[in-house]
Amino acid sequence: MLPNEQATVALGAKILESLSADRGAIIYLIGDLGAGKTTLTRGVLHALGHSGAVKSPTYTLVEPYEMPGRNIYHFDLYRLADPEELEYVGIRDYFDGKSLCLIEWPSRGEGVLPPADLIVKVSVSPGEASSLGSLPGRRARLLAQSEVGEAIIQGCREFAPQS
Repeated sequence: MLPNEQATVALGAKILESLSADRGAIIYLIGDLGAGKTTLTRGVLHALGHSGAVKSPTYTLVEPYEMPGRNIYHFDLYRLADPEELEYVGIRDYFDGKSLCLIEWPSRGEGVLPPADLIVKVSVSPGEASSLGSLPGRRARLLAQSEVGEAIIQGCREFAPQS
């Protein structure tokens, strides 16, 4: 259970902390609009020292963040009409094995995107109130798809969000 926005940001930071500094990863972020996918990405970026705004790159498809020692690419494929459009943005250049690629709406890129190391399914939990009162909390489910994903999940086992 992620009772508030801070807990979602903290989970993003924990995911980054659990990822080896010398390895990249492909992380699919799955969830409805407003479920917290971009908030989780903000947690990853803030953990690396990014202090600026983090918004979903809905119209540009990808927002690059060059951080010391690591490149992060935040994709939002919500408005993608055809997966082949990804070839026009040089999609294959982003997946170099060293970069961290966070991909919202990965199903829109099916057949072109490489497989995920980790899938994070974020959902609204209307039956459980957040620490803000009547607003719903969130749930996140992490699913490993590779050894890299398994290592991230192992590192997140001790994660306990604060209310």
